[in-house]
Amino acid sequence: MAPKSSTAGKERTIDDEEVLQAVILADSFNKRFSPLTLHKPRCLLPICNAPLLDWTFESLALAGVQEIFVICRSHAELVKAAIKNSKWSKPSAGLKITPIVTAKETFSPGDAMRDIYTHGIITSDFVLVTGDLVSSVRVDEVVRVHKERRKTNKDAIMTMVVKESGMRHRTRSRGESAVFVIDPKTSECLYYEAVMGYPPKKYAKIPREVLNEHPEVEIRNDLIDCSIDVCSVEVPSLFQDNFDYGDIRRDFVHGVLTSDLLMKNIYCYITKDGYAARVKDTKSYDAISKDILSRWTFPLVPDDNHPGGHSYEHIRGNKYIAKDNTVALSRTCKIGNNTLIGSQCLISDNAQILTSVLGQRCAIGAGSVIRNSYLFDGVVVGPNCTIEFSILAAGVQVREGSRIEKGCLIADRVIIGPQARLQPFERLSRRALVTENDDEEEDEEEDEEERNGDDEESEDKSEDDESEVDSDYGEVEANQDPDALKRLGPDNNAIIWPQPLVNEDEEIDEVEHPINLRLMRLGIIFDLTNDLPSHRLHYTGDDASDLHLSDAGSETSESDSEDHFDGSNPSSSVTSLPLADTSNLVQQADEAAISEFQHEVKLSLDRAFAEGHSVDNASVELKTLRMAHNVALRRVREAVVTAIVDRIEVIEGGGPAQRREIAAVVSRWGDLIDKIGGVDATETIEVLQECCSSSERLPLFGQILAALYQEDVVEEEDIRAWHKKPQSCGDDQKSATLRNNFRKCWNAGAFMIKQFDAQESDEVSDEESDEEDAPTKQIEMKANVASSPSSQTKITTPQESSTESEDEAEESEDEVESDESSENESE
Repeated sequence: MAPKSSTAGKERTIDDEEVLQAVILADSFNKRFSPLTLHKPRCLLPICNAPLLDWTFESLALAGVQEIFVICRSHAELVKAAIKNSKWSKPSAGLKITPIVTAKETFSPGDAMRDIYTHGIITSDFVLVTGDLVSSVRVDEVVRVHKERRKTNKDAIMTMVVKESGMRHRTRSRGESAVFVIDPKTSECLYYEAVMGYPPKKYAKIPREVLNEHPEVEIRNDLIDCSIDVCSVEVPSLFQDNFDYGDIRRDFVHGVLTSDLLMKNIYCYITKDGYAARVKDTKSYDAISKDILSRWTFPLVPDDNHPGGHSYEHIRGNKYIAKDNTVALSRTCKIGNNTLIGSQCLISDNAQILTSVLGQRCAIGAGSVIRNSYLFDGVVVGPNCTIEFSILAAGVQVREGSRIEKGCLIADRVIIGPQARLQPFERLSRRALVTENDDEEEDEEEDEEERNGDDEESEDKSEDDESEVDSDYGEVEANQDPDALKRLGPDNNAIIWPQPLVNEDEEIDEVEHPINLRLMRLGIIFDLTNDLPSHRLHYTGDDASDLHLSDAGSETSESDSEDHFDGSNPSSSVTSLPLADTSNLVQQADEAAISEFQHEVKLSLDRAFAEGHSVDNASVELKTLRMAHNVALRRVREAVVTAIVDRIEVIEGGGPAQRREIAAVVSRWGDLIDKIGGVDATETIEVLQECCSSSERLPLFGQILAALYQEDVVEEEDIRAWHKKPQSCGDDQKSATLRNNFRKCWNAGAFMIKQFDAQESDEVSDEESDEEDAPTKQIEMKANVASSPSSQTKITTPQESSTESEDEAEESEDEVESDESSENESE
């Protein structure tokens, strides 16, 4: 039963004075930041020294949101504690924040949306965002536009916020983008297709109906999805109705736009002002950090409106130093541009901090270089170390002379060195036994009063951590390479996580494909102009030169330009769709999809026939299959009619037994044809003609059509309308056999129409002779059906006419013989 609050929300009048609600999906539902997220969720990782969740709260507060629901599953206790201890929980904040803990079986955004529906918390249009959003977009303006549109179009269920970007925009993901087909006049999103960097994808497959129904469309691959949606109150219920909706964009948006059952509309809001981006992976983490430091996110900048409540002094060159005078900088150290240094940090002689972020209480040894890296609170780096393009979590210790190459992720309190050597893109976490011992030592170092006050909370957190640890943790630790561990130095307490491998036998989400994930790592670059010298690749990152990638939208290889774009501008942001060269492949794919659908429908109907399902239950399953495969209604009708025709047993000799067989099947299952989503009796006859013309049941066409007429599935005017169509006589069929078979079916229809005309002329003559007898004769025409087994239909088919006349002659001869024998007996 649907929650009452949700139902009530649908009936409410949209009012600008309603409390603006927002839903934050705190879980990421992937492991792109692992092992940093072994013991805390991604939304609590710091970016520019403030948790991501606080940046999201700040973004929503700027937009005028008053009530926020935080949907969380992993490390739910940590999320609840973070909300409780943040400034946003204070009454003066003006926000009401409610954490909602979902079931452990919540494994996707779709599951979270279904859980929202179950809780019944949504009462009006709401803002849907993720817990890793950094935005200065005025969402209240998007909400206003959405509500105005809803006043005239109740089917406008969602407005997606997108932003234009160039090919080189650093927040533009190379591993995950999309093609938007938009109506330029109304901003309606007509079609959405996700584009992965790998496997490579060069073509967007846009339904022809979109281009036929809209004379002008924009096909765009230059839009960044801000992951901000304004949704109507019925959106969670749509997820509840379809459990195939897992991802909000690739499943829900794509499914709604390609479904001709739902009839819902989704719109795009192309924002011109403000900043919005989501920290979806370590590469975007680096990009958004640099955007914050470069002040593209204004007014959300470190020296003003810092979500963590810290105070920083902004120095020329976008250098940010904590204002509390606790930072100790050596006179010979070097602080580069776009750098942030938290309070109580110590930077020793000749150390260099370049385009990096240091958390609170970090210590950098003499002669060490930190370049394009992110150090969380309490990180200690010994002398003469080098760290590039990497993330070091809280409490990490890097001892003397160690080198950390690009793309490395080091989890909480890992110790490496001295003289450690990390290879590019390595991931480290602590050994399990060391984790337990370190936790005990840390507890002993805490003040007695503080420890006593937090005993119960710490116990809950530890239990939560244990339950949330990656299931592969034990296996990874058990399969460590001793030689590889030696590279980490004699004092290390770390384990090395293996690089993701491609398992061809395992079904995997295409976005999370290991090769596609390479494009989303911190430290990877794309040398699009070939103007970077080879020695700089060592410092700037992996160039992914060994991968054949999807078109970035505004980038095209030379061969592509010559073969597919015919000299068109390769830098154009509008993607050309060379459908002509791939039409055969597209046709083959369509035919394969239709064949698969027909097979599944056959299995479904076979079950319904064998188990005696009701027509209503069978129709529900067919509608579900149609929605899942997104096929036209005619395809469903073809499958149903074919299954019913095949269900009819061919009786040797025909006659009354054959008519009874046809009547039984059609009487039981004929109504299913009109319960699959739409009634089109003329199309039903066309499908029946096609089916019988290519099967052994061609002689039964007239009898089946008569049975459908008897069951009111088709009417007289439908048969006449079908018969008038030029294609009904089969002249357009290429095969001579099919033309002949179509003509036979057409002749059967002509004979039925002749009988209709004869019945009408009889009625007219009867009315002229005696108007009072006309109702009686009409009743007799309908009642004629049940009078005898040999009269199972209202009309006689041409296949039956010769047989019935012979039967009548035989019956009359039998009557004569019986009369003669009776006379002889009497004599």
